[in-house]
Amino acid sequence: MAGSAGRRLAELLVGASNGALGAAGGRVAGVYLRTGTPGLLRLAVLVGLPGPLFRPWWRLHVRRPFPVADAFRLGVPVVLPNAAETVRRYPQFAAGLPFPFGSVHVPVPGGTEPLGVLTVLRAAAPDGEDVSPDPDLPARLAQGLGAELVALAAGDETVLTWEDEPLCVRPPCARPARTRVGRFTWDPATSAVRADERLHTLLELSPDGFEGTGAALADAVSPADAPRLLSALRDTAAGKPPPAPLAVTPAPGAAPLLVDLGPAGEPGTGGAPGLVSGFVCAPGPAATADGAADLLPQGVFCLDRVGTVVYANPAVARMLGRERSALVGRPLGEAMPWLNGPPYDDHLRGALLSLESAHAHVRRPPEGDPAAGDWLALSLHPGPDLVTCTLVPASRVEAPAGHGAAHPRDLGHLPEEPVPEAARAPSYRPIALALALTDAVTARQVSEVVMQELLPAFGTKRLAIYLLQERHLYLAWQSGFPKGFLEQFDGVGLDARLPGAETLTAGRPLFFDSIRQMAATYPDMPLDAEEGARAFLPLISSGRPVGACVLGFDRARGFGTEERTVLTALAGLIAHALEKAQRYDSEAALARGLQQALLPRRLSAHPQVETVGRYLPGTTGMDVGGDWYDVVEAGDGLALVIGDVQGHGVQAAATMGQLRSAVRAFALGDRPPDEVMSGTNHLLIGLDPGQFASCCYVRLDPATGVARVARAGHPPPLLREPDGRTVALDLPGGVVLGVDAGARYPVAELRLAPDAILALYTDGLVERPGTDIDDGIAGLCGALARAGASAVRRGGRSLGAVADRLTATARRAADRPDDVALLLAARRTGGRERAEGRAGDGLA
Repeated sequence: MAGSAGRRLAELLVGASNGALGAAGGRVAGVYLRTGTPGLLRLAVLVGLPGPLFRPWWRLHVRRPFPVADAFRLGVPVVLPNAAETVRRYPQFAAGLPFPFGSVHVPVPGGTEPLGVLTVLRAAAPDGEDVSPDPDLPARLAQGLGAELVALAAGDETVLTWEDEPLCVRPPCARPARTRVGRFTWDPATSAVRADERLHTLLELSPDGFEGTGAALADAVSPADAPRLLSALRDTAAGKPPPAPLAVTPAPGAAPLLVDLGPAGEPGTGGAPGLVSGFVCAPGPAATADGAADLLPQGVFCLDRVGTVVYANPAVARMLGRERSALVGRPLGEAMPWLNGPPYDDHLRGALLSLESAHAHVRRPPEGDPAAGDWLALSLHPGPDLVTCTLVPASRVEAPAGHGAAHPRDLGHLPEEPVPEAARAPSYRPIALALALTDAVTARQVSEVVMQELLPAFGTKRLAIYLLQERHLYLAWQSGFPKGFLEQFDGVGLDARLPGAETLTAGRPLFFDSIRQMAATYPDMPLDAEEGARAFLPLISSGRPVGACVLGFDRARGFGTEERTVLTALAGLIAHALEKAQRYDSEAALARGLQQALLPRRLSAHPQVETVGRYLPGTTGMDVGGDWYDVVEAGDGLALVIGDVQGHGVQAAATMGQLRSAVRAFALGDRPPDEVMSGTNHLLIGLDPGQFASCCYVRLDPATGVARVARAGHPPPLLREPDGRTVALDLPGGVVLGVDAGARYPVAELRLAPDAILALYTDGLVERPGTDIDDGIAGLCGALARAGASAVRRGGRSLGAVADRLTATARRAADRPDDVALLLAARRTGGRERAEGRAGDGLA
């Protein structure tokens, strides 16, 4: 947003974020605001963390299982005092930021729904303690921000939407002590000292009590160093000043002072000593640190809390072959681009959030040759305002016992052979795998995630997963193994003396550095002729055996202690995901049956109105959900209904059935559209399923074509006029059902001309990850215009063909993330009047 309103909005958001940092003792704060896309929030301001490190959370849908989304949707603060509570309530959020921290997320009030969410990430609080001394203070800050934003908007809430990248702001610093300087002159002939007021203040000298001699000055500056200081005064008077300022200690344990001496003029004639000019300086800690770091042989650089390099010593500049001016003042991604991406982003996030030191090995590729380069040992040491980083050649780091790639938080031996990036960070893999597995709900999806996240980290492409059924192991997924090797394990019982069975019965992994070693352990087992290593991992979830996982390697190799530990942990994650997938299978079968029973098999018919519906389940998660549509007789007209219940699964389908029944009952009574929405809203709040729903209700008079429309947080209907013009109808609407008992649902009126097409749809048809829903709606508008024109050219007006064309792309998509529902209606005149509500239209 440009102009004064935009600047004022930014000032308010930054001020509230800075205030929240202090209120909750936070390290990172920010404000999410609504966007022009219903249900989508954007991060508007981020204080205390480099923006790119928070990029996965720049956009959040209010339906996502995240604390920010819950705070906005439910209108109540979400307080997570520590990591344990975060993992318990929001495992996906915790997996993305696997560090010990707490957080506070407070809705910013402003009318019927919040304007946004004020969020703070802070140090973890001990069990039983609040996240801040005054737990209500963040809420008061959010209320104050809401009042300021409402006043700024002056009735136009579009002023308060955010569509751009977040403003990334440095937090207020705990400023170091300012450098203090006092000046004096010394006359060696009389030993008289003339000091300015600043020196009296610096040394706490009383003008009446100070003798004003060189000896008195030296004793006031540093009693212990007085003789050395007097000698330096005399040498300076003789024309031999010290080559550098003298560092003296005023008192035991006190911060040092610097004394800089020089001639006040030319030495006196005839060899007589001249006046001496001096400065006494008490440098702040930053100046002292910079001066010391400049002399260190190891590379040192500092980052502020938005990721900008604010200091680099000469050693790091030499090591990187760049001028200090090319490093300082630049974002880390520009100054050292080879430190971008995982796992280094993860280390920096952890340092800034948890204030714990982190260590990693990195390879700096030389210019023009990414395959080669120097191995460096990186350490991150965070403070309140800065992260101090050190870089040294990895060969200088003492190697620990054992072998293999270095642990990213334990600098150690660096292999001579370059290893994959992911393999140099085995502790990062459980985080990445856990995050990826959160969206995998079928055994096939789990296996695909393991292929993508696990195998590259350990340098293999061979994977087999067996599932346990009735005490026998059956192959569920395999990739890369030579033909015949896996067949001997398929269908074997748990009593078989085979590694796949014994790893599960013993509950421990089995590692074989070579086929020869495995043959010695299992002499009766047929083996493939290839050389290579094998790892058999038990898949056990909550004490329940699920199956076994086999990893194969092309060549013989050893498995280090750390690698074995990580593989065992990863097997637990896979087992948990597979157990969830098995539960999904049974729940999905139940939900599919429930949903098939609830969706209409035949739409209510009318001689002047043609209607057709289409429904497509999602394919990437639970493939049943809460989308529904219906056509109901309402007096002498028809009610066209479409809705979308939050979430998927049996609960969403059950809630959908209750809402569909309620809307049908209201429609059969020919209640006005606003009363239908209000009544259904109260019903959903009374049911308290913990879910909300969007809905669009159209009461159509077939004789006149007058349609009265009420919307509850649902995408706008589309209208294709007989001449081909197609628009998204900008109709007023209310909030989603199930949130606000006092919500109002305004009614808009339009006219459906003969042969015009009215399209109602759910967001699954127009919303795709990474794209704006408005673009999806515009694309559907164009598709409706073309589909209608094609039907007319072919001499037919059947809506079935139009509906099939509108859903063709979604039908072919292998990764359809959400359900799709579509309802089309058209008024017909003349002898071709009919209503298309055949069995099956509702289940296509």
